[in-house]
Amino acid sequence: MSDKKAFYIKLKGQLEDTTKFPTDYMYKFIVPTDGNQLEEVQTIFDNKGAVIKTKKSKTGKYISITIVLKLKDADEVISYYKKVEKIKGIISL
Repeated sequence: MSDKKAFYIKLKGQLEDTTKFPTDYMYKFIVPTDGNQLEEVQTIFDNKGAVIKTKKSKTGKYISITIVLKLKDADEVISYYKKVEKIKGIISL
């Protein structure tokens, strides 16, 4: 089993044990500022009712992104992680 698959199985179990769905779920990501990664993230969460906040790092090399979105279950939480993991240089927190 791949590390990513094992991670998502573990995450799903933890979410189901600790979270009452539907809930407002908070995602946190860091992306470099030298590309269009911020726009890619915003596109994934666009028109979903998400509240997106961004903040540049002190050096200006990175942008932190906080997204709050109402989700119906753990599978939906994981589906968004899988979509953003394809973005070059993104770090999920």
